[in-house]
Amino acid sequence: MIRAMGSQDRAEKVRTLARVLFVVCALLMTIGCAAVGPNYVSPRLSAPESWHTELEGGLRAKPIDPGTLATWWTMLDDAILSQLIDQAVAGNLDLKVARARVRQARANRRISEADLFPTLDVVGSFKKSRSGGNSSGGTEIDLSAIGFDAGWELDVFGGIRRSTQAATADLQASAEDLRDVLVTLLAEVALNYVEVRTSQVRLAVAEQNLRAQQETHRLASWRRQAGLTTELAVQQAKYNLESTRSQIPTLQTGLEAAMNRIAVLLGKQAGALHQILEEPRPIPTARRAVAVGVPAETLRHRPDVRRAERQLAAQTARVGVATADLYPRLTLLGSIGLESLSASDLLSPDSRTYSFGPTVSWPIFNAGAIRSNIEVQSALEQQALGEYEITVLNALEEVENALVAYAQEQDRRQALAASAEAAKIAVDLAETQFEAGLIDFNNVLDAQRSLLTFQDQLAASQGTVTSNLIRLYKALGGGWTSLAQAATDTQSSGNNQDLHDG
Repeated sequence: MIRAMGSQDRAEKVRTLARVLFVVCALLMTIGCAAVGPNYVSPRLSAPESWHTELEGGLRAKPIDPGTLATWWTMLDDAILSQLIDQAVAGNLDLKVARARVRQARANRRISEADLFPTLDVVGSFKKSRSGGNSSGGTEIDLSAIGFDAGWELDVFGGIRRSTQAATADLQASAEDLRDVLVTLLAEVALNYVEVRTSQVRLAVAEQNLRAQQETHRLASWRRQAGLTTELAVQQAKYNLESTRSQIPTLQTGLEAAMNRIAVLLGKQAGALHQILEEPRPIPTARRAVAVGVPAETLRHRPDVRRAERQLAAQTARVGVATADLYPRLTLLGSIGLESLSASDLLSPDSRTYSFGPTVSWPIFNAGAIRSNIEVQSALEQQALGEYEITVLNALEEVENALVAYAQEQDRRQALAASAEAAKIAVDLAETQFEAGLIDFNNVLDAQRSLLTFQDQLAASQGTVTSNLIRLYKALGGGWTSLAQAATDTQSSGNNQDLHDG
């Protein structure tokens, strides 16, 4: 009879287990259904078909070569600049911080993905207890237990999947942020390098004019002693000379600041690069023709636009996470183990214990907190959409301004070059005619002042043309493709998840 009852108990347990498994399988089939919350749809790029600015000065509406855009600084053909770029990519501290953010986002995604899988814990305990003597005679009991606890929250309504989608989009946004930091870094290194070379050229112009004006001052002093001119001419030559001398400290200050800035951008202390940069070199220039493509192409390539789009995708998924809180949560719980009042009997068959079964929780009343959270996340989604649209407009504005600046500065440089050439001829003529007594000394001073002004402006304009080209490549999103791809490669197994499905 006892044996028959044992068979019936086992049969009943099997039927109970079968019913539970049937329910579980039915629920698992529903997991493939669409998750709650909005499905993400990429916003449409509202970009014009062509640039508003008239393309001139070597600008062409041809498709941008990816290789040229990725390594635009090589067009300047400056070995020192290329060396500085490589060192900046390796040593810049902002870039290291951005890389750490990518690693953090990747780890957060793995945490979110882990919620999709069951958990298994090993538990063990030993407890000694004694009841009061007045209640049970002071009985002392030892309880030993060891076993496994398992749990699995079935993602029936997609809250966990939405959370994983958000974490994946956050990872992609972090990767784009790293690329944006890289684009800005390379442009800043190049701009400061051009500033160094421009300051050196302007210093050379000032020092050359200073020597010529010193000679003019000596000539005026000699003629004053000989009674051929007045003290007024001597003083005019002197203030012309000292005015030029006063420009040199300002140029040297700018040169020092630019060299120190490059050092910091490379992750070094100020002054670390003076030995490399202190020898004067020409201002780097690039070939005239520059392909700028079309606006839509630029928007797709710019890291800041790509980052804003990924942030919008992440926030859309978070609306689904908040919406899933409105629905029941189903968790499968189970445990198996050994429990005994005697440690020596812990491994005996009679010490075996187990339990299993589903648990359902469903928030019935929370004073509207869940729906308020949905409203919060939806408002944040609208903010993210607005930020994306603002980023697109700012990107288009930056490129348009860079196109105008690059083309117009070339025209200005040509005019200044003609002015400087004419001023040089005027100085030679003025000095010759003054020595022949045909003109007043003021004509010589005016010609020298004009020559210095035009030569200095020409040197500055040459640097500005190159700087505007650098800003144009930065506006086009140049510099990240080849250098950042390995560091920010997010095409791992988790990244292949379709963010647009349910």
